[in-house]
Amino acid sequence: MRKPLMRIPYTEPFSHPTVIPSTAKTLQGAISALCTFLSAPSPSGLPESTVILSGAGLSVASGLADYRGVNGTYRVNKTYRPIYYHEFLASHEARKRYWARSYLGWTTLHKAQPNTSHYAVRDLGGLGLVSGVITQNVDSFHTRAHPHIKTLELHGYLRSTVCTSCWNEFPRDTFQDELARLNPVWAAFLQEAVASGALNTEDPREKRARGIRMNPDGDVDVPDAPYSTFRYPACPTCLADPPPLADGARSVVTVDRDGAWSSESNAGILKPAVVMFGESINARVKQAAEEAIDGAGKLLVLATSLATYSAWRLAKRAMDRGMPIGVVNLGGVRGEDVFFSHLDPQQPGNQGVRVDMSTEALLPAVVETLRESGLRETDHLPGTAVPIGSGEVAVFKDMLS
Repeated sequence: MRKPLMRIPYTEPFSHPTVIPSTAKTLQGAISALCTFLSAPSPSGLPESTVILSGAGLSVASGLADYRGVNGTYRVNKTYRPIYYHEFLASHEARKRYWARSYLGWTTLHKAQPNTSHYAVRDLGGLGLVSGVITQNVDSFHTRAHPHIKTLELHGYLRSTVCTSCWNEFPRDTFQDELARLNPVWAAFLQEAVASGALNTEDPREKRARGIRMNPDGDVDVPDAPYSTFRYPACPTCLADPPPLADGARSVVTVDRDGAWSSESNAGILKPAVVMFGESINARVKQAAEEAIDGAGKLLVLATSLATYSAWRLAKRAMDRGMPIGVVNLGGVRGEDVFFSHLDPQQPGNQGVRVDMSTEALLPAVVETLRESGLRETDHLPGTAVPIGSGEVAVFKDMLS
């Protein structure tokens, strides 16, 4: 496979963070600082609401891999490089490899469940403190854990596939069944892997000992696997009615006798409904994310190093609006000095918070402390709820460019 011109940014860890306030170095101190941050009034002129921006670290406790954490893929697997969008579109062989690895990883991803951090976000919404979520994660845990909190999936979602020609979406479960039908040898291998427990362990060292590497977003690497034998279906809509190409000519969509996409085709390619590396975020999604920031008074960043520019720019936008920023992340964050260098180090958390901890223990404890302080569940989110999507339903369905 030809090496892409683009490189993956920030594969090494960032500098160790400065905890703010200094009392937040302990769990109790971090709880106190974060409670102060969430319950303090927003600066004058800004809405009384907090929007959350979350990342891959939030799902580690659910058994999913992350990119840059202590046991993240970029730390333990230095040779890993995700597929780029232009490679996926251009190469039939690259798509075989992608879908074979994704086929093996879907079982683990599909049965994984939201964890205490996701439900703590739900509870913060119930307390009237969080009105919206922007997540970089594609696992759909946020929408499952708190369906009543407005959530924008910035980078899309793995629960669906989408056609790169007609842009119709199809459930991933149905697609997975088709992959099993077209690849019976792989289906048998997957059953053996599940039965052996090789896909169940959350210990990356144990996975490697069993010949499997689990990467983020359901990507499973099996060394020496015959990826070239893997087959995948064509878009059923394009197969029935091939769409026109950019030059106006009618496209060709053909399949083999079993229904697998044929290399004679020039359309009808299905991809995961996520924003792949090298792919741009849909303009409507980008606008909705900016509106989410502009409609809030504070920003709480959870379990992300903000290494991707699409996320970092949202935090920078919040800072430029004068919004207090809280960051809870285990390890450094891209350019975090920009967000905290102006803070009074003695302030208790109302101006901003930087905590170097996992969200798994911290967030549920924050919820409990806030409840003990007298806050009670509300029947609705704050009236200044983040206008994610601006009422346009399509934003929640079409996350691609």
